[in-house]
Amino acid sequence: MNKGLIALAFGGLAIGMTEFTMMGILPDIAKNIHIDIPTASNLIGLYALGVVVGAPTLVVATSKYPAKQVLLFLMFLFFVFNALFTLAPNTWSLFVARFTSGLPHGAFFGIGSVVAAKLAKPGKEAQSISIMFTGMTIANLIGVPLGTYIGHVFDWRITYGFISLLGLVTCVAIYFWMPDIPADKENKITQQIKYFKRWDAWLMVAIIAIGTGGLFAWISYISKLVTTVSGLPEANVSIIMVLIGGGMVVGNFLGGKLADTISPSKATICSFSAMAICLLILFFTAHITALAYPMAFITGMIAFTIGPPLQMMLINNAKGAETFAAAAGQASFNIGNSIGAYFGAVPIAMGFAYNYPSLIGVGMASIGAFLAFIFLLKVEKQKPE
Repeated sequence: MNKGLIALAFGGLAIGMTEFTMMGILPDIAKNIHIDIPTASNLIGLYALGVVVGAPTLVVATSKYPAKQVLLFLMFLFFVFNALFTLAPNTWSLFVARFTSGLPHGAFFGIGSVVAAKLAKPGKEAQSISIMFTGMTIANLIGVPLGTYIGHVFDWRITYGFISLLGLVTCVAIYFWMPDIPADKENKITQQIKYFKRWDAWLMVAIIAIGTGGLFAWISYISKLVTTVSGLPEANVSIIMVLIGGGMVVGNFLGGKLADTISPSKATICSFSAMAICLLILFFTAHITALAYPMAFITGMIAFTIGPPLQMMLINNAKGAETFAAAAGQASFNIGNSIGAYFGAVPIAMGFAYNYPSLIGVGMASIGAFLAFIFLLKVEKQKPE
């Protein structure tokens, strides 16, 4: 395996931990800085906003520089901003630092996806990208449960101090393991931005934001789902999270293999369709306690087959603006995070049980599959051979 891909996976591990550990230690942060949970939950939204803002702006700002230098710069920013978050003395400085810590996220994965594809053997591009995303899946399997435990038992600042140092470790790995890739002299900012004058670019945004929203409609309320509907004790929620993380690891590799085998767009249709079916089954079986464990693994696995094919769809459809498109894809993924959680909360607010957000997920994943089918017919089928 190319060591450059391992360096990118380290970055995925660090970014995955900083994004998803927040959900587990939010009560600890709220207690530490003397604010309520709803106010503390703004830390989740501020990070997502940072991703949306940082993805296009940092890609444009660094477009003339070699990829290795840019990746080093982005992970150094990650290190600094997460260190500031760790040391923030009050609410407002904490909020500002959380927003800035999200800025490098989309640009790193956008540039990293393009680099991973260049480092791959012909026909193995999606599998190469899946190796980078392995870091994020390992974060969900090991890093997030460990970080949550440290935050509960000791101090949440220790958790985020460790995450900050992971950014520094990634810088070292990139410096020593990432090959030098010359900057694209033909890469023009205007050409990158022009990508979003095309209707199919916005179709890709809709596919990602709506389709992946199905995942977040389910996982945002997983704790309450397994405790109030499946009947598991709260202590077993961590087991469920580990099983979901394990499923994500497997699904990430399956998604890369599937995309390289049948084409990224067809793999996307299959993944979203399977996600919709799985969430529908989960809705009807959530009350069966014994099924909570295998369904956690299976749903996590199917949901994360979507990452590599979506990244390859973006790169293949944006010739001359690959980096910008891939980074925008990460911003769209975080929009999906927000709207999935928002619409998933609607049936709960109406008094329905916590398995009903899964039905919202069924609808969103189905729309994602339908939009991907339109993309296949209207975009890929009309391209000249």
